[in-house]
Amino acid sequence: MAAATTDLPEATSQSPAVARARKDRNRALMLLTPGVIWMALFMVLPMAMVIYVSFWTQTTFSVNSTLTTASWERFLSSPTYLSAIGTTIRIWAIVLVATIAIGYPVALFIGLFVRNKTLQTALLVACVIPFWTSFLIRVIAWRPMLGTEGAINTILLNLGIIHEPLTFLLFSEFSVLVGMTQIYCVFMVGPITFMLGRIDPSVIEAARDLGASFGTIFRRIILPLSLPGVVVGAIFVSVMVLGEFATAASLSGRKVNLLGNIIVSQVGSLKWAFAAVAGVVLTIIITAVIALALRIVDLRKEM
Repeated sequence: MAAATTDLPEATSQSPAVARARKDRNRALMLLTPGVIWMALFMVLPMAMVIYVSFWTQTTFSVNSTLTTASWERFLSSPTYLSAIGTTIRIWAIVLVATIAIGYPVALFIGLFVRNKTLQTALLVACVIPFWTSFLIRVIAWRPMLGTEGAINTILLNLGIIHEPLTFLLFSEFSVLVGMTQIYCVFMVGPITFMLGRIDPSVIEAARDLGASFGTIFRRIILPLSLPGVVVGAIFVSVMVLGEFATAASLSGRKVNLLGNIIVSQVGSLKWAFAAVAGVVLTIIITAVIALALRIVDLRKEM
């Protein structure tokens, strides 16, 4: 009797269901481990270090580990840096709206109106053709387009639409908006196209048979089902635009000062503590934007 009681737990632990559950758990841990190690080494630890350095004491040409809030006080009390935060958020909002306004119709055409999968793939590849060149070339390529003697001014002058070159096209906030919208629009097109491609055509056909107009179908079916793609695209665009510095430096002639430009200039001046403060502020803004986007749509449910 005693031997039977002793053998019972061992028999239960070796049942096929328990063994399968243990194997699944071990397999999940094996799959998860590289990602956890990567995130710990290259995101959590660096971010913790940046926060720590932001409280170091910064002198003109050196920094020491004596903790102080001087860099934070200087950053949060400076109109220049507060203005940079406002500029960064304003440009992000405009570029986000522009990429949705341009990217959504393109995605709607590719994902809903083009039923040939080969043609869909070819059109998506065409959208990413500019990425076959370097990022810097894509940015600088706007200079001969937007300059006072560039293509746009030349065409408008020859057509008689304007009588003198438009000077606001280049080295201004306008040129930064144009450059960022063109560069990051494809990151909005891809996720929306993917979500539109998942819509069952029979649902739209049924709505048409019931007499619904295209506007009603779009408002009641297409837009809600494509919203997760919009949110994913918005997250992609937001993360990249908020961290931008190269496009602003190249196309604005350093007239547009973003948080990314402040970080680059402070690192170049060896002011590590102040650069860390700007980095933490930028991370907080990006985190808030992503959290806001994820509150709009429950991606775990929709995807």
